[in-house]
Amino acid sequence: MAVFAGEIIIADFQFKGASIHIAERFSALLSEGWVLKTLAFAIMVGAVMALIEKSGGVGALVHELSVKRSWVNGKRGALIPSFIAGIIIFIESSITSLVAGAVGKPFCDRYGISRAKLAFVCDSTSAPVCSIITINGWGALLLGLIGGQIAAGLIVGEEAQWLIAAIGYNFYAYIALIVTFVVIWYEIDIGPMRNSPILEIPVTNEENNGGLGLFLWPMAWMIGGVVGFMFLTGGGNILKGSGSSSIFYALALTLLLMWIYYRLSEAMSSRDFFRSAYSGAKALTPIALILLFAFAIGGVSSDMEVGKYLASFIGDYLPSQYLAGAIFLLSAVIAFATGTSWGTFSIMLPIAIPLAVGLDAPVALAMGAVISGGVFGDHCSPISDTTIISSMASGCEVGEHVRTQLPYALISALMALISFILFGIVLT
Repeated sequence: MAVFAGEIIIADFQFKGASIHIAERFSALLSEGWVLKTLAFAIMVGAVMALIEKSGGVGALVHELSVKRSWVNGKRGALIPSFIAGIIIFIESSITSLVAGAVGKPFCDRYGISRAKLAFVCDSTSAPVCSIITINGWGALLLGLIGGQIAAGLIVGEEAQWLIAAIGYNFYAYIALIVTFVVIWYEIDIGPMRNSPILEIPVTNEENNGGLGLFLWPMAWMIGGVVGFMFLTGGGNILKGSGSSSIFYALALTLLLMWIYYRLSEAMSSRDFFRSAYSGAKALTPIALILLFAFAIGGVSSDMEVGKYLASFIGDYLPSQYLAGAIFLLSAVIAFATGTSWGTFSIMLPIAIPLAVGLDAPVALAMGAVISGGVFGDHCSPISDTTIISSMASGCEVGEHVRTQLPYALISALMALISFILFGIVLT
């Protein structure tokens, strides 16, 4: 309905024109390699997760950490492995959410924690960490955008130096990680999270055939595959690698290696393997459709020039000390409306840097505000791919995930906004 409403406006309220636009938009999306790979990724994730569970890998993980080592023995410890996974895997936000969700689901089910809270942890670590440790596609995009402003003569210096300075002011990402840890450690449930349903799924403590390797090897293949293919697709430079292609190739390779490994370890027969893979893939097909429509509405927002329209509200009369706060809020609105932090960076950095230069405001602080606002808006948006994938990885409905995590995100955003205002006053 949102796509149709946008196309109606673009077509000057002509039904025939809107219908043609919709057909052309979806045809264009389905002809894009990165879109097809992302949709395939969503479906293959379902296959991988189903295979790990059916093979006994999930039960083996619970047995190892809860029984053998007693590392996870309560609600507090149940979410810590997901938080750690979200911190240390910063190559690509989608794979971060996927691994964090896979690690956390069995412990959440065992210790009575809702899948919505797990989705919150996955979402609150993936994009924030990737926007702080930018040895990934995020860094490549930001370096390119900053380089464009240097080439235009608006700022001088090296792209990497400006990026490091901007990351230092990425307040929302830092605060979101701290808030997430506090919520886990003190078992804080606020707002809709208090009433989020808890799945009562029995998890066995018994190891099965290949034991812990049934879980750990697929995780290692996925993570290592993404890193390796980022290097390959980037011609030896991980910053230039294709995230969508790398994830697609890594998951395809993981499924192949899983079939070989599960057969050699006699964890599953070939028939059970392919039956489970099909069942898991089928279960996540609706998620792929949600992603497709999310890409479509993002395109509609771009064609309607939502970002430029919103940016027009920041004028020359805005006091320079409040510029960073205003940029943070505007970036958040654009990211929420379009469902993309990267798109927000592309729209707002070329606007924020000239504004900061013209108003004699701290340029690095303005850059940090763009990054923070983009991550915050993307974090909350129901049409964001990271939101959808975090829900998918955790086994939580997208709508429930958005509702339950919003209060926590707003707390982090308020603290970030205050930080941008205070630093704007001090540095100006």
